[in-house]
Amino acid sequence: MTRRAAEIRLDALLRTACEVIAERGLANTRTADVAEAAGVSQALVFYHFATKDRMLAQAFAYAVEQDLTRLDAVVRSTAPPLAKLRRMLRLYAPTGRSTSWSMWIDGWAESLRTPELEKVSRRLDLRWRQDLAAVITAGVADGTFQCPDPAGAAWRISAVMDGLAVQLSVHERVITRRQIAEWIRLVAARELGVEPAALD
Repeated sequence: MTRRAAEIRLDALLRTACEVIAERGLANTRTADVAEAAGVSQALVFYHFATKDRMLAQAFAYAVEQDLTRLDAVVRSTAPPLAKLRRMLRLYAPTGRSTSWSMWIDGWAESLRTPELEKVSRRLDLRWRQDLAAVITAGVADGTFQCPDPAGAAWRISAVMDGLAVQLSVHERVITRRQIAEWIRLVAARELGVEPAALD
């Protein structure tokens, strides 16, 4: 197999693994399930990943990197900090039956038992908070936000968003997306010294 063919095959296996994980969950996904869904031998799955834990960790990273690619586009844009923050808050919120949020929630839970997955989950999770803190810091620097602790504010805002997103993803119809959006704006506005309407 050429290197290019191997890369293409790896990408296809990661996509398939994500689909299987979304259906079965991280804990219930076997290498045999991914091999069968991809129409390849289990030996090929082990060729690419070596272990089941590595396959799960790489599939999780592959899925959430798509979220982080969208985040990077916001952070790198030339928009002012307030506009970036608005986009980030919208980007973070779950929409529909969010496969992305299901993967995050499943990844956090399985990270309690799988060290390799925990390392990947922590790295990707921290990246989101660091980018949010950087946007808040830029807003403090240009006078848009009043916040003595941008890193702490990023953690507190993220914690509220995580908790609300978990509730919406796991318990349908307990709270609405509209309520979540309002509460997130309220929390962020209080943290950053702006009016909630500024984040609408």
